[in-house]
Amino acid sequence: MAYQKLGRDSSARKALFRDLVTDLFIQERIQTTEAKAKEVRSIAEKLITLAKRGDLHARRQVAAYVRREAASEEQDAIQKLFSELATRYSERPGGYTRILKLGPRRGDAAPMVYLELVDRA
Repeated sequence: MAYQKLGRDSSARKALFRDLVTDLFIQERIQTTEAKAKEVRSIAEKLITLAKRGDLHARRQVAAYVRREAASEEQDAIQKLFSELATRYSERPGGYTRILKLGPRRGDAAPMVYLELVDRA
């Protein structure tokens, strides 16, 4: 199997990934477990590559996945992805995210990481 189930059924897993990807685009850095970060990383990189294309079909594909949450008062996560992030990574062929290890979580000792977009402003 090419993905981790993370103890969830398919609809809960998809909802989790949608929320994490949306938060990553809005905040540009999220703290999560290592297993979740590794799964979200591939999804986020594919969506950024779609945003770099910039046509209407790519915008609709991204809108079908990313939730409509506000990044600021004037733009939501999709607008930020297409206006700011796509231009930031226009010359970069890939590798838009990085994973920084933090150590174990208190309580269950799950390995925690920061998942962040590279070249943060």
